[in-house]
Amino acid sequence: MSSVQLPGAIPKWCQVRGTRRFPMHYLQAVLWSVVLGMPLTAPAAGPALSGQSLPAVHSATPLSKLLAEALQNNPEIQAARKDQAAASHRIAPAGALEDPMLEAGVYNVPSNSWQLDREAMTMKAIGVSQRIPYPGKRGLREEVAAREAQAVGHTYQEIANRIVRDLKLAYFDLGLVISSTRFVENNRMIIEQFLRIAETRYAVGQSNQADVLKAQTQLSKMMDELIKLSRERPMAEAEINRALGRSIDAAAPLPEPVTLSETKLQLQALHESALRTRPQLLALERTIARNEKALELARKEYFPDFDVRFSYGQRETAVDGTRRADLVNLSVAFNLPVWRDRKLAPRVAEAQAMRDQARMMYEAQRNELGAKLRQQVAAAEQSLRSARLYQNDILPQSRLTVEAALAAYKVGRVDFMTLLDSQMAVLNYEIAYAAAATSHNKALAEIDLVTGSSSF
Repeated sequence: MSSVQLPGAIPKWCQVRGTRRFPMHYLQAVLWSVVLGMPLTAPAAGPALSGQSLPAVHSATPLSKLLAEALQNNPEIQAARKDQAAASHRIAPAGALEDPMLEAGVYNVPSNSWQLDREAMTMKAIGVSQRIPYPGKRGLREEVAAREAQAVGHTYQEIANRIVRDLKLAYFDLGLVISSTRFVENNRMIIEQFLRIAETRYAVGQSNQADVLKAQTQLSKMMDELIKLSRERPMAEAEINRALGRSIDAAAPLPEPVTLSETKLQLQALHESALRTRPQLLALERTIARNEKALELARKEYFPDFDVRFSYGQRETAVDGTRRADLVNLSVAFNLPVWRDRKLAPRVAEAQAMRDQARMMYEAQRNELGAKLRQQVAAAEQSLRSARLYQNDILPQSRLTVEAALAAYKVGRVDFMTLLDSQMAVLNYEIAYAAAATSHNKALAEIDLVTGSSSF
């Protein structure tokens, strides 16, 4: 069988970033040329190599667009927004006076005659009363409501950030599934051609049956991998639809190709930023302040409130024609806080406990934040190093290994198994690179949540 001479220079469609490499579709053509004597021609265009961004899907939706949709339509975010609005409307009523009481009646009517002009103290009266809390109570009640509204506002921001995080993670997971599926499909087509080559060589006595069986086994493994990926895709799509507030039967958006987002991370700076801006911590700080004011208010209950009353009484002219003067009444009443041990002291103790509980929660969340941030920064850095290693070293070396195995197979220096294993290694490294890039991006999403980086 005559050999095929490769051109002196690798065609431009085989060159990547100035390197002289054979992409997989070029290796397929060479294999067929070597085995069957087919002419070698350059295609008009070839698929992108691993380690670079995959070709963009025409209907891919940018992540920023989906984030805007989630912030607008997610029902959990909408509920938190309404809760924030409701809390803000509770501030003014908390510091307002109680409604005044209007009183009207007839006083001192003799029961023997039921006449209004017989007794001098008989009168028709109208009055109004107003309860006035002890000085400082109204202001404290309003401050308690204001601090609570601030805490609810920060909780709303935390919920929105968490939904954004969930959407990012599902988006990256779906991108990894689609990219992995594309890698497996591309390599499945290559292995199918390897299988046909092995069958052709076996038919003419140039190969053994083990080569055919090995290729068939690899094809079966890839079909199993495609089944697993097809099972994972609906799970990621369902999570995206949930975060977007879409119905369960709505079509899920397609993510953009997996890319490596390199971000410089400084743990100390991120930790300081998180302590300043994490809505969860800010909400706990406002809760502590709210409980401090609630404790002051509970202590104020030891002081009485006042009821100011004013009434005007109109008297009828006497039976003998004497005109009687009308009467005016003004009085002040106040409660006596005498049940201190059974009523007031427990309320103060409750307020103290609530304040201390909020402080402990803050410390616990602060410690958890530091640990979580440290873990995610380490995960992001490790994933970034792995992705760079695959992109710059392992993947290029594995492709060169396939090229070397192909050249050696052409002259009979290596067997078919070596060539097949080299190609499968490339597939595994392609998926590993995409997984490392996805892990890095997911770690960055977790860091955004921990530090309180807001997307709105």
